[in-house]
Amino acid sequence: MPEQGCGDRLREARAAAGLDIADVAAKMHVPIRVVESLEAEDWGRLGAPVFVRGQLRSYARAVGLPPDALQPSHTSVPIQPPQLEPRTFTSPLQRFAEQSARRLVYVVITAAIAVPVWMVTRQHVDSDPQETASLDIDPGRDPATAAAGQSRSAGNEQRPFVASLTPIQTRKPPIRDPEPQQPAAPALSLQFRDDSWVEVQSAEGESLEQALVRAGEHRSYAAGEVGRIVLGNAGAVEVRQYGRVQDMTPYQRANVARFAVSSDGSLAPATE
Repeated sequence: MPEQGCGDRLREARAAAGLDIADVAAKMHVPIRVVESLEAEDWGRLGAPVFVRGQLRSYARAVGLPPDALQPSHTSVPIQPPQLEPRTFTSPLQRFAEQSARRLVYVVITAAIAVPVWMVTRQHVDSDPQETASLDIDPGRDPATAAAGQSRSAGNEQRPFVASLTPIQTRKPPIRDPEPQQPAAPALSLQFRDDSWVEVQSAEGESLEQALVRAGEHRSYAAGEVGRIVLGNAGAVEVRQYGRVQDMTPYQRANVARFAVSSDGSLAPATE
């Protein structure tokens, strides 16, 4: 910040030039409060020190003084350039030696891990496979023959065996009785829980049935046998397609259902 007493020098220079605060503010192109703050040395209202020094130079030019006449003396001290210090020189041979040492450490660590693993794996691969024998005795073999075979094998070189408790599989699977085949469900069936008028037409449009069907009766049709059905009391009729109950809501209007039957037995809305 500028030195103390700078404000008095500003007022004296302005009075000597015969100017008032408004004249100086007009020449500096700043508000009057900036000029008042400079003369009152109220630097906090002007911002950072760099802005204060800029306003002092403008004030000095406005009253006819040199631009740096109001700057503090320490600002004129030249800035010394920084001292550059050379870095430590490393020869190429030393860098090569350091890189080689790091690589050697990496190779040693890798070998310390890989060699034990390789030795354990090699022992497991080179070991002789053990033979597996069943503890079960073939029921069709003569006990005397089995004893003779054991006596002959006793004279040979003993080899380790691993006992297995796996049961011997039977040679022929048990014969099972064939399951009775269930009769295939019809492509379309109608079960009447109450009296209902029914109209059935073939795929060619011929009338197959037009009658009042009583409660408890049912009708069955093969695939492709019927083409269109009308049910007068649709809520009392259960319609099944290959044994699955069908929802009549999409085909029903005022308790009358009209639907078409395709060749595979699927249902579709029927046209009037």
